[in-house]
Amino acid sequence: MATQCVFHSSSGGFDFLGLRKGRGGTVEIVYDDGVRRRMVWRVAGQPSEGQLGDALRYAVNQAKVVPALYSELRKRAIAIEMVA
Repeated sequence: MATQCVFHSSSGGFDFLGLRKGRGGTVEIVYDDGVRRRMVWRVAGQPSEGQLGDALRYAVNQAKVVPALYSELRKRAIAIEMVA
């Protein structure tokens, strides 16, 4: 898996979704709305980079990015957990 993979909203918004390697070598998803909200989730298992990239690419261009992300991950049976 690539160390980083980033997607920005193409609709002119400030939304950002990215993949990164966490401290323990786990894959993490990062969301930032560009104003006040930043969220990080740890990905369970070893989903393919293509599956994750497709889910993030689709979700970042939706009006409600976080619900779209949850939906896309659920469709692909990718489990995540919130990082505090």
